[in-house]
Amino acid sequence: MIQNISILGSTGSIGQQTLDVVENLGIKVNALAAGKNVRLLEEQARKFKPEFVALFDTQKAKELKILLADTPVKVLSGLEGVCQIATHPKSQRVVAGIVGIDGLLPVVSAIKAGKDVCLANKETLVTAGDVIMPLAQEHHVNILPVDSEHSAIFQCIGKSNPKEVTKILLTASGGAFLGKTKAELENVTLQQALSHPNWKMGSKITVDSATLMNKGFEVIEAKFLFHMDAKNIKTVIHPQSIIHSAVEFIDGSVIAQMGLPDMRLPIQYALTWPNRVESSFKKMDLFDLSALTFLQPDVETFGCLKLAYEAAEDEYNMRIILNSANDTAVDCFIRGQIDFLDIYRVIRTVIDEFPRSKPESLEEIVEMVQTSKIYTIECIKKGIFK
Repeated sequence: MIQNISILGSTGSIGQQTLDVVENLGIKVNALAAGKNVRLLEEQARKFKPEFVALFDTQKAKELKILLADTPVKVLSGLEGVCQIATHPKSQRVVAGIVGIDGLLPVVSAIKAGKDVCLANKETLVTAGDVIMPLAQEHHVNILPVDSEHSAIFQCIGKSNPKEVTKILLTASGGAFLGKTKAELENVTLQQALSHPNWKMGSKITVDSATLMNKGFEVIEAKFLFHMDAKNIKTVIHPQSIIHSAVEFIDGSVIAQMGLPDMRLPIQYALTWPNRVESSFKKMDLFDLSALTFLQPDVETFGCLKLAYEAAEDEYNMRIILNSANDTAVDCFIRGQIDFLDIYRVIRTVIDEFPRSKPESLEEIVEMVQTSKIYTIECIKKGIFK
């Protein structure tokens, strides 16, 4: 089992749960990075005693440096500092849990440094999967999925020949508004959108779950992770969140991975792969399950999922626009500036109107993310969305 890791996004939901896991496993934390949560990062630094910590926010990093002055922990800042965390020489794996496009370049740095990446950052593959996967292959790096669904697929495929896989069955809980009509969604509140029935996650990803965009992003990720055409990745609504995903093989066999909805399980598997080790988490009891149900997704009511399938097959910049427009629209919904159904309307408008081109480098991808975000903000400010 690995002995040393770095964690990107340690103050977020994935980062905090990763620290629960490493504490249980006795893995040494060499370095931690976060966005701007000074107090929680200070607390983590004192408890886990990493060699380095970093904050994207340079001003907050100055505050943290003062707070940690009585410790040997070195404080870094900005993108350069976070990339240093991602390339710590002693870390065998890097947990990539930073939310948003800020997580892309640190992941690239980790790959180039030869670190296996436990990937929880969706934007990395959604915006740049066609760059990241070849880069990982070039540097002989494993991309180990942390999302429960991708972890399930990874476990189901195992050492099978990829050519034997005919279909991926990507399960989804359905989010907070499963079964609702468009009319019923017209006046829903943020609090209702954040009331996920099964999972405890951050606000952004919980809203994405409510729109089914989160599942759409996972379709795109699965396309790159498992080299599968999107048309062979089927979304299945499974409200109980017990089957985390399944794989169909050429002989008709379907292998599914099951477990309680606890993100610490896929996190632990990503850290201990290719082995499994004992955990202290609650185990699933089949006799406690009354029923497992499966439904077709309603892509007319939840149009974000349909947009994601469209983007998955696009050869130009639709995936980047989809990600940026969604990121901006969800942020505006959380701030109370637009309604829930406006999230889809904003994204559809930006996809239809933003210039189409094919980025040739990571730098162009990052630049296109920023310009499409600015474009989305202007659309929202002017009320120009369908």
